[in-house]
Amino acid sequence: MKKCPNCKEVITGRSDKKFCSPYCKSNFHYEQNKQHESSLYKQIDRQLKINRKILKNFNKAGKATIRKEKLLEVGFDPKYFTHYWKNSKSEVYLFCYEFGFLAKKDPRGIERFVLVQWQPYMN
Repeated sequence: MKKCPNCKEVITGRSDKKFCSPYCKSNFHYEQNKQHESSLYKQIDRQLKINRKILKNFNKAGKATIRKEKLLEVGFDPKYFTHYWKNSKSEVYLFCYEFGFLAKKDPRGIERFVLVQWQPYMN
């Protein structure tokens, strides 16, 4: 009997089947790709973690405003986010896990990020 290379369960079904489920197939390939140094998954995961850490450090009170350039110079990349939330004013906050940001320009034209933390009402 063939066993799943991911979870070691016995595979049932077609004779040429290699994995017991789509989850195991996906997880197996994800773990294999994580091993490669230049893996796209690894690069994205690393940047998401960096972004989260930076947002957390600059947002101690739950809401803050900071110059965009200050976040960028410490390694923040706004192209990497996990999800988004649109408020009642149709402003779209981008989130790195539980920490979010919104790009805005102040009246003098200086680009800033409004930093927030995920709240239950955002569901």
